[in-house]
Amino acid sequence: MGKKQFERKVKENKPVLAICYDFDKTLSPDDMQAQGYIQSVGYDVADFWTESNQLAEENDMDQNLAYMYKMIEEAKGNFVFNEEALNKYGAEVKLYPGVDTWFERVRKYGKSKGVIIEHYIISSGLKEMIEGTSVAKAGAFEKIYASSFYYDEHGVAIWPAQVINYTSKTQFLFRIEKGVLDVNDQGVNDYFPPEEIRIPFRNIIYIGDSDTDIPCMKLVNTYGGHSIGVYDDNNQDKSKVYKMMRDNRIRFFVPADYSEGTELDKLVKSIIDRTASNEKLETIHYQYKKEFVDADKQNNDEEKEKKNLIISLENSRSFANTHLIIDKLKKCSGWKNEDLETLINIAIENRQVYSILTDYDIKSFYKKILKQMKNLTDNAQTIKEIIDGK
Repeated sequence: MGKKQFERKVKENKPVLAICYDFDKTLSPDDMQAQGYIQSVGYDVADFWTESNQLAEENDMDQNLAYMYKMIEEAKGNFVFNEEALNKYGAEVKLYPGVDTWFERVRKYGKSKGVIIEHYIISSGLKEMIEGTSVAKAGAFEKIYASSFYYDEHGVAIWPAQVINYTSKTQFLFRIEKGVLDVNDQGVNDYFPPEEIRIPFRNIIYIGDSDTDIPCMKLVNTYGGHSIGVYDDNNQDKSKVYKMMRDNRIRFFVPADYSEGTELDKLVKSIIDRTASNEKLETIHYQYKKEFVDADKQNNDEEKEKKNLIISLENSRSFANTHLIIDKLKKCSGWKNEDLETLINIAIENRQVYSILTDYDIKSFYKKILKQMKNLTDNAQTIKEIIDGK
């Protein structure tokens, strides 16, 4: 059997803004399983979750695997546990005010500003139930990343096909960033130059409600995106969003009301406005960068290699890639003073480099760079103090 060819999204001629949502208590007021399924198998909602969590604790089991196992077991003798049944339970799931018209409204507003809007679900809930909701059936989502079941030849759910917990959620942000959406496409690990990234993190919004969203919120925040905490407007309990704000996980918090003219509606439209303006500047930036690269081609092979490595270091977005680039830079010699200053500035401005300055290979490289500088700039002095442990 030949290698599967995965369909990938490529960069558009307009900026794309991805809005990523948790589902339970973000788009819906309660856990999806608690809005029909749990009651149908004769359980009190609280008892179901207590037993499910106890199963996980007693068996060193992922909590999401535990609830999926329990759903299969409790359905036996009650109904055929298949995709159709889960879709029907999904159709019963209640949504927060305004959700039913939100996705198309936001898309239209984005279009009016020259920004393409795409909506994504990243949830520990069940994909089959989300697919049964009215908004999913209407084509609201570009992609739904959620836990799901594997079905036997009779269409009965017998095993987890995909399990998503709070830490594994983050991988899907990278897929969205690069347009590598298929969960089996290993191309998500490939390096993409910044100018070829389809949806840079600065153009990602993540909307969630609780601790399970923190890794995604932190990641989006770290790379210049927009994390929004939502809370139920009926009970006005802001304790979770206050904690997330205190821990610097979110930049904004608003009631989970998606109606036109609400705080959330105005906030997202403001982000769209900012995206439209900011991407004009980014386009200009990449034009200058291209000019720089073209000029760099006039250098000899060694100088070109050095320049390319400097650019790669400046744009590095992973620790592994940063270490690899530094290893190559250590083999270069004959640095010009302007290159030395550029390397120092990168160490200050690139979060990846800055956060691992005390790693042995990074530290030793920058010690050599500092020794070659005739005069230490303020940034160089800062780097020196960090690697000297002062």
